[in-house]
Amino acid sequence: MTLTLPDAGLRMAALARHNTMLMRREPGAVISRLIQPLVLITLMRPLYVAALARDGVQAGTVQVVTGMLVMFSLLALSVVGTGILTERSWRTWDRLRATPARAGELLAAKALPAFALLVLLQAEVIAFGAGVFGLRVPDPALLALAVACWALALLGIGTALGAALRSQSELNVAYDIGGLLFSALGGALIPAAELPGWAQAIAPASPGYWAMAALRSALHGQAGPTLRDAAVLVAVAAAAGAFAVWRMSRGQSRSRLL
Repeated sequence: MTLTLPDAGLRMAALARHNTMLMRREPGAVISRLIQPLVLITLMRPLYVAALARDGVQAGTVQVVTGMLVMFSLLALSVVGTGILTERSWRTWDRLRATPARAGELLAAKALPAFALLVLLQAEVIAFGAGVFGLRVPDPALLALAVACWALALLGIGTALGAALRSQSELNVAYDIGGLLFSALGGALIPAAELPGWAQAIAPASPGYWAMAALRSALHGQAGPTLRDAAVLVAVAAAAGAFAVWRMSRGQSRSRLL
């Protein structure tokens, strides 16, 4: 039987609705990721404003808003990967693979609700910064592009980790250590220019580096640098997503029982 595009779209829509329902049943992680960055922005903004006073008040606001956005969106990867790992742990992934849906469709259906969550998280942080602390957004469309590309990169990475790792403990280690490391190297906690020389040299290996660069460029209205950095994020998303599809399509979906 030949698969048509409408068939694939209907399957993905049904799976996406199911995965959205699963996320709504376990809202704790989502709520914490939505609230924590706002608390830290409020508490830490005076410190960043004072530290970057030579560049003006706006510099400190940009740093703390983009830094918390990148750090907590990296930590939100747990929502993406856990959904896939749970299916593998429960052996329900094998049942899904027995349906007409392909591996790419299944992963995309898992990713769609998470993409909405990641965009919501970033939009909330930016809106909070703009509404409460006067963060200027000169080109909303450019900023939306940076946000969307970073969300895609996060989805790709989270999906790849969920497909590759074998237990929830491995996943937790990857998110906790990897999220902090990528955030720090990306300049989320300390501006990249202030990092030690060795850290600046390896910083471009962190997806967080390109996310910070894209967001800062967008908030300064710089189209060229934003497009360049966004392209890197899309490449990261494509590479990670392709790895996840490759792994899951070859039956490597079993995890260790928890």
